[in-house]
Amino acid sequence: MRKGEVEVLAPAGSYESMQAAISAGADAVYIGGSRFGARAYADNLTEERMLEAIDYAHLRGVSLYMTVNTLVKEREMDALIPYLEPYYRQGLDAVIVQDPGVARQVRRYFPDLAVHASTQMTITGVRGARIAKEWGATRVVPARELSLEEIQRIREELDIEIECFVHGALCYCYSGQCLLSSFIGGRSGNRGRCAQPCRLPYEIRGAAEVPGGRKLDRDDRCVMSLKDLCTLDLLPQLLEAGVNSLKIEGRMKSPRYTAGVVSIYRKYVDRYLRDGSEGYRVDPEDKKMLLDLFDRGGFTEGYFRQHNGRDMIALKEKPAFRPGNQKLQEYLDETYVNREKKVPIRGRALFREGEPLRLKLSAAAGPDRVLVETVTEGKPVQPALNQPLSAERIEKQLHKTGQTPYVWEQLEVETEGSGFLPMQDLNQWRRAGLEQLTEVMAAVWRRDGRTEPGLKRTGKTQAEVRDPEAGKNAGTETLPEIHVLLDAPELLAAVLEADAVSEIQMECDSFAPERWQETVQACHKAGRRCVLAMPAIFRQEAEGYFDRNLEQLREAGFDGILIRSLEEADYLKQHAVRLPVYGDFQLYAWNREAAAALRQLGLARLTFPLELNERELNDLGSSGWELPVYGYMPAMVSAQCVQKTYAGCTRRPGWTRLKDRTGKELPVRSRCAFCFNTIYNPLPLSLFGLAKEVRRLTPSALRLQFTRETEAQARALLSACTEEFWYGREAAPAAGEFTRGHFRRGAE
Repeated sequence: MRKGEVEVLAPAGSYESMQAAISAGADAVYIGGSRFGARAYADNLTEERMLEAIDYAHLRGVSLYMTVNTLVKEREMDALIPYLEPYYRQGLDAVIVQDPGVARQVRRYFPDLAVHASTQMTITGVRGARIAKEWGATRVVPARELSLEEIQRIREELDIEIECFVHGALCYCYSGQCLLSSFIGGRSGNRGRCAQPCRLPYEIRGAAEVPGGRKLDRDDRCVMSLKDLCTLDLLPQLLEAGVNSLKIEGRMKSPRYTAGVVSIYRKYVDRYLRDGSEGYRVDPEDKKMLLDLFDRGGFTEGYFRQHNGRDMIALKEKPAFRPGNQKLQEYLDETYVNREKKVPIRGRALFREGEPLRLKLSAAAGPDRVLVETVTEGKPVQPALNQPLSAERIEKQLHKTGQTPYVWEQLEVETEGSGFLPMQDLNQWRRAGLEQLTEVMAAVWRRDGRTEPGLKRTGKTQAEVRDPEAGKNAGTETLPEIHVLLDAPELLAAVLEADAVSEIQMECDSFAPERWQETVQACHKAGRRCVLAMPAIFRQEAEGYFDRNLEQLREAGFDGILIRSLEEADYLKQHAVRLPVYGDFQLYAWNREAAAALRQLGLARLTFPLELNERELNDLGSSGWELPVYGYMPAMVSAQCVQKTYAGCTRRPGWTRLKDRTGKELPVRSRCAFCFNTIYNPLPLSLFGLAKEVRRLTPSALRLQFTRETEAQARALLSACTEEFWYGREAAPAAGEFTRGHFRRGAE
């Protein structure tokens, strides 16, 4: 995209959807190939079809972005560059990426291919965008939860393109931070296989009554199912906030849906560009048309002007059947879906007796729409024995472009003498000219291939080039340290009594800032290190919280900081907080390249991902990793608030529960200091009983996470941890149901 332009970006879950989007006026489309895309169940394209799609879009002046926005396992990394290279050569405009390792690989091998940081990267501000840019991103797709002001700040402080979702489905969770589908059924959103459990009905338990607050009705049970986003009324504000690309969601939707939504947004972008904000008005009938295409229970303007709210949620279950708007469907099919957008061309034909036919063609091509020209010669024109061909007859024959992508914008025919040729020769001349023009136009976008210097000469795998220790394991019997992540201050004394514990990681909002120093001193007195754990989401609320408590942070005497977001790494660097920084599992390191990217941010230790199995974790190496072996694991982090949805905001942190259809209850923690909810897996993760497998990973540390455990449970778990993982003796941790998570099965 040329800088300064406004782009209507359309979803394409199939080749047909791509064609419909382009016919309806899209400036760019995003689409998935056969691998590495976050819509595994879409009609993703084969290599041959993707190459065709790139040419199809480019001939019509449309950019094509390819989704490579899943997390990639170490053993898959060797296939990434060979997979991308044909598309790169064909002229692919950009790749949309979640995995920092993928971003680094693309930048290394294809330095002139644009990288767009996916919303799955959970970029919640200028700090995260800055790091994405350092990793090679030319554009960021920030979290959908950001306000207009937060988006504008990215534009003002950083020279990078901004792409925002403007229409379609909204996730309940911050994109990239949802493991609920993965935990419950093994279908990972980070691998494009989300089963959408947030659309199911739940019953809220344990929420507080709020004076004057309106409780939910009995049938208001879809408490995590957000309405679809519609921002027609906000387009001027979005564009004036600095958004370059207006992204429509819907790669799982039909070509008809895609065409309809794109056509409406095309209309209003053009209206704004023509009339400005003063003359901008939205016709209610156009909103009705969008609802006729898909209606989950009305529209919401999303988070651009509000932080959260019940009015954003489609609380009632969607009807099993709604009558469609047949007239609208027929219109969309006739106007866009079944009608191919043609490429305007100009031409001049020379038909001179005794000379070869000459057809000069020109058209706009390439990202900058430069004029390209071709000249095609045909057979010599013969003297006419009877009736010579007239200019009108030649022009009529040349106008028969048929199934080609072209339509004549202008055609001049110059004849000289009394010449004649058979119609089949004229047709062949026309076909050859158009084919030559197609080749020349497509060639404007083509590139040469790229390979990393020296890679093939070494004879090593890509993993070994990235990390000489790839595939090696330390194999030592050094005992791992035992760490406790503590979200319950009342358990601190019990944890400090456990001699084996080396490090206490305390949640920053559970332990009040005025108590940070005394907590650190208590840990140090007991011979334990004390680490401050920062929030899972770092936005304006969190930045203000740490700005207000920066002196307490500096003076408390912490031994390190545990971070969960890219923004936090940048914040600590900017404020010169000179403490060891560790990365939690929310910072995804599914491969060694991603781990290297995170370590370059200054992270001294990383946490093993929760969705990899034992073998895949072993592929990451053994140096500087912490392994969670027990605890209720966060399944979702949401800007929405279950308590607020139920009866209103109490402004008091606490616990509620979501009961699903099977009777399981998901614990929900309101983190009011930062205004988000953490929803936990119903069962705790437990790797007790797997000491041999854990030992093979040789992690530097084992972590137990205590959130709602009693003192007795905490003591029993700590004792069992040392017995089993240190001394190899069978131990019986606290009784109850548990899950192995993905340690055995992994994510597909």
